[in-house]
Amino acid sequence: MGDVKGPRSSKSKEGDHRDPYDVLGVPRNATDQQIKAAYRKMALKLHPDKNADNPEAAELFKEVAFSYSILSDVEKRRQYDAAGFQAVELDGLEVDLSNLGTVNTMFAAIFSKLGVPIKTSISPTVLEEALNESVQIRPLSLGQAVHDKVEKQGAHFYGVYLTDAQAASGLVVRVYSTAQSKFKLLYFEPEENGGLGLALQEDSTKTGKVTSAGMYFLHFQVYRLDTTMNALAMARDPDTAFFRRLEGLQPCEVLGLRAGSHVFAVYGDNFFKSASYTIEAVCADSFKENAVQLQEIEDQIMVKRNELRDFEAEYREALNRFTAVTQKYGAEKSAVDILLKNRDKIHASFSTSKKHGASSHKVNMEESNGKDENSSSATASPAREKDKDTDKDTTTTGKEKSKKKWFGFKDKRSSV
Repeated sequence: MGDVKGPRSSKSKEGDHRDPYDVLGVPRNATDQQIKAAYRKMALKLHPDKNADNPEAAELFKEVAFSYSILSDVEKRRQYDAAGFQAVELDGLEVDLSNLGTVNTMFAAIFSKLGVPIKTSISPTVLEEALNESVQIRPLSLGQAVHDKVEKQGAHFYGVYLTDAQAASGLVVRVYSTAQSKFKLLYFEPEENGGLGLALQEDSTKTGKVTSAGMYFLHFQVYRLDTTMNALAMARDPDTAFFRRLEGLQPCEVLGLRAGSHVFAVYGDNFFKSASYTIEAVCADSFKENAVQLQEIEDQIMVKRNELRDFEAEYREALNRFTAVTQKYGAEKSAVDILLKNRDKIHASFSTSKKHGASSHKVNMEESNGKDENSSSATASPAREKDKDTDKDTTTTGKEKSKKKWFGFKDKRSSV
């Protein structure tokens, strides 16, 4: 192909990384939708599959993916805006499995099995086909479950039609896999220039013996939970990872859907094999009580998240105090033990018996600085050690004399 022109080449002051906003060509106050649109456009243009003869395109593609991994994450974007690359947690970079190759995919699968959080991105081929409207969209009736299997890094598209009443009531779309396959649930919206653009995505999570993902368009704020943040927090600080459990909650951008047709897709996210799944769309009118319960629990969770943020400071202060008190407790206990031990020695010194030590000698007391009997015995008097050596030499000499006498007796007998 011809030369691929990448994003602007202004260098960042921090290392070799360029400003993510410059890379994607968006302003610093860009909305999430602007960032997503810029990323999709550049990813499709620079993808290595479309630029096999241009190695520069592969590097630019990685740079675009790297920049998007920062700006698409609310917390990482906040950290970058505040303090640059040094403040950004870079271990959540997304990986395109369709471009990894067999060996790297094997490594990624192994790390994933070991519990290392690995985010995966959607194959640009799937996104490009959606933009070009070259995908087959199957009808999905409300209340009717569909069972199927999608190839890895492939997608099945479904169309859901809503009447005015159904749109007002709300829609829930859920996908689950009893085979515990990994997948993504996607929602597409029509682009201004035609075609379908990715608007929402939910990664499957394992709950019990199934993996599942869902989207809830119920006209009130619902949240998605990024479990990757929990795994990273656990790896960094297991003692306080509990306080990070609710930090992965991100508000869903779309609260409700209008009447008409809507397109969803199930994307196969397994490393090596196809993903088995069941997809179902239901109107919330039949689940009014469930919707009320969900709204209540979402509100309670957000209140609890704010409470945990306040409690974390209190907990850390108490933990530091506990550590200091525990250390002091150990020191005080040791000091008391040594004082009582010295007291016993002084009591025993009031005796004329050599066994307890002469009363005219000063008692050698231990100091309350952590020394114990072991350290005292290690510095025993040289005279005592000399006496032990003398006794040992005397015993050895006696044995040698006995042996010589015995051999002399034998020699005497043999000479007769």
